[in-house]
Amino acid sequence: MDQRVSLCKRRGFVFQSSELYGGLQGAYDWGPLGTELKNNLKAAWWQSNVFERDDMEGMDSTILTHPRVLEYSGHVTTFVDPLVDCRKCKSRFRADHLASASCPNCGGQDLTEPRPFNLMFRTQMGPVDHEGALAYLRPETAQHIFMNFKNVLDSTARRPPFGIAQIGKAFRNEITPRNFVFRVREFEIMELEFFVDPGTDENWHEYWVDTRLQWWERQGIARDRLELLDVPESDRAHYSKATVDLMYPFPHGLEELEGIANRTDFDLGSHTRDQEALNIQAQVRENTHSGAKLAILKPNSSDWYVPFVIEPSVGVERATLAVLNEAYDIEQLDNGKERVVLRLRPHLAPFKAAVMPLKRNHDGLVSKAREIKNLLQRLGLGRVFLEASGNIGKSYRRHDEVGTPLCMTVDFQSLEDDSVTVRDRDSMKQIRKQVSELTEFMTEFYRRPSHA
Repeated sequence: MDQRVSLCKRRGFVFQSSELYGGLQGAYDWGPLGTELKNNLKAAWWQSNVFERDDMEGMDSTILTHPRVLEYSGHVTTFVDPLVDCRKCKSRFRADHLASASCPNCGGQDLTEPRPFNLMFRTQMGPVDHEGALAYLRPETAQHIFMNFKNVLDSTARRPPFGIAQIGKAFRNEITPRNFVFRVREFEIMELEFFVDPGTDENWHEYWVDTRLQWWERQGIARDRLELLDVPESDRAHYSKATVDLMYPFPHGLEELEGIANRTDFDLGSHTRDQEALNIQAQVRENTHSGAKLAILKPNSSDWYVPFVIEPSVGVERATLAVLNEAYDIEQLDNGKERVVLRLRPHLAPFKAAVMPLKRNHDGLVSKAREIKNLLQRLGLGRVFLEASGNIGKSYRRHDEVGTPLCMTVDFQSLEDDSVTVRDRDSMKQIRKQVSELTEFMTEFYRRPSHA
C-alpha cells in the first residue's frame, strides 16, 4: 500500500484533505490525474450500463434527504454500528471488528461497553435549528432512485425489466476510516436499481453478477483476481434476500469491491401506500405512509404488483484503488534498472497521449508540439498533455508511471518532414508516423478490442 500511496501523492492522484492543517481523517482530495482517472472510470461504467443498453435510464438526485425516506427504508434503525472506546489510548473501534477484548492499538483491556452509533450525517435545513428542519446527507443513492420510480415510469413509459442508474456522492460517518481511500466518510457511488417481475429475480441476480464480472475484466481486472462471496444471511443488509460480493485482493487484504444484492420488493413496498382497495400484492408493508403507489399495473388486468430489485453497487474510490493496484507494475529492464509503469487500460488513462518537444526552449519545436497536441485533443478521446520539460528520458519515465499509453516526440526531423516518434508505454517500441496519420492512428488505437 505504501508504494501506491506514494505514487498517488507524488504524481497528483490523491492528496490528504486539509493537509495544511494536519489533515481531515477519512477524507481525501483527488488531484489532477486522480480526477481524470476517476472520471474515466465513471464514464466507462455509464457507457456500459446506460448508453449500451436499451433497458436503462439515468438520473441525478439531491444529496439532502428527507428524514422520512430513511425512516421507512430502515436506515434510521438499522444503519447503526456498535461502538467501543479504549479508555487508555482514547482510540475508537467497532465492537464487531474486535478479535478479542483487547485494544488493537495499545493492547489495553479497559474498553467501554458497546453503544449504538448511527452512521448517517444529520444536518439542518433552513435558518432555524428545530426538529422539523432535520435532514440527512444520503448514505446511498438508491433511496432517491426509489423515490423517483413513479416519475421515471410516467415520463418514459418503461416496464420491467428495466433499470435506473446513478453516480453521485454519499456520506457515512465511519467509526474507523482506514486503508487509504478504501473506507472514507465522503465518497462517490456507482449504483443501479434493476426492476424485475417477482419470480424472475434469482435469474436476474445471476445475470448481473456475470455482467459485472465481465465489466471488471474490461477495466483490467481479470476474472481469476475476483472471488465470489455469497454473503450469509447473518451478515446481509436488512433488505437483502441474497447478496454476492465481488472480493478483490487489495494491498491491505481481500475485501469487497462490489456488491450485487437482491433487494426483493422491500424498498418500493416500504414507500408504497398499503390499501387493499388498490389491490397491491400482499408483500406491501402495513407501516408505509408515503401516499404513493410505487407499483406496476399488470397488462390487461386491474391488478397491481410491486417489482423486485437487483442492485449492483460499487464505490468509486475503492474501484479506482483496485484499478490502480492492478495496473501497478515494477519492471526489471535489461540494463539492471527498474521501471515503474502503470498499465492502465488506455480508456482509463488520465492522459491519452503526451506530446513532447525535444527542446523546451526551441520555439519551432514547442510550437509544432502544441499544434499536434491541439489536433489530437479535438478527437474527443480524452486529455492530451503537452510535456515541454525538455528531458525526453525523464518524461518517458514520468508518463510510464502515470499510465500514459502513447508518447509522441517532436524533434528536428519533425520540422523537416512533418513526422513524429510514437512510443508505446507497454512495449517501449517506437515507430515513426506522419502527423497526417496521427488522427487515424489514435482513433484505431482506442478502438482495439483489448482496449475496450
